[in-house]
Amino acid sequence: MIGLFLGDTDFSDIVLNKIKRLKKKYFIIDFSRNNKFQEDKNSFRISIGKFGSIINLIKQKKCKKVLFAGKIAKPNFSSLRLDLKGIYYMPSVIRAAKIGDAAIIKSIIKILKNEEIKVISSIFFNPELSLKKGNLSKLKPNKKDLISIKKAKAYFNKTKSLDHVQAIVVKDGKILAREGREGTKKMLSKLKKNSDGILIKLPKKKQDLRMDLPTIGIQTFIDIKKYGLRGVVLQSRKNIFLDKIKCIKFANKNKIFINII
Repeated sequence: MIGLFLGDTDFSDIVLNKIKRLKKKYFIIDFSRNNKFQEDKNSFRISIGKFGSIINLIKQKKCKKVLFAGKIAKPNFSSLRLDLKGIYYMPSVIRAAKIGDAAIIKSIIKILKNEEIKVISSIFFNPELSLKKGNLSKLKPNKKDLISIKKAKAYFNKTKSLDHVQAIVVKDGKILAREGREGTKKMLSKLKKNSDGILIKLPKKKQDLRMDLPTIGIQTFIDIKKYGLRGVVLQSRKNIFLDKIKCIKFANKNKIFINII
């Protein structure tokens, strides 16, 4: 039995569908904004403030392992109804929320560990969504691009593990844009057309790889073309790559490189 903390985004659906194909026993704790999984008979809608109910459900199901998949939105703490364990644990979640969304999940993982519940990697059942080193596209980065990529790696090595930045745009060794809380799409929308930069999406140096892995899919590639970027750089085994075949085909057609470091 596996417990799934599912939020919004296509990644949640992909994980769930894979588990169904593998015929694994599962249950869902639905943390999506609009009760996305309500039609699934194994789905439970439980407020983040009801830690007692969440933990009791996990233990009733005799579940030892859970995973997180999809974006879990920051709750409205002032409107949360808390049970006893919620009252006990919520101050640590509120403190984490001031740091960022990743910190919220990190705090929940710590709470689950305290209750002897193990959190496994979000791609445990979907290793095909991660990548091996190499170039996936026909076009490869040139010497100037490699200098920019080196600059970006140095930047991510300095970021904190709970920082919300998972993407930057670089050109000629200079950072043109940094991702904010709104995400990659919003960052790209602030670029000038034909920016000729490179999108770098990497995990932080000490990022917890059980959750919130940098994700890319076809919509990102559409935006890359729209703003005239040269390519995208991802991390081997530490990114989630959705629509892989479609993305590679799109990249080759539009002369965009995909480099995995």
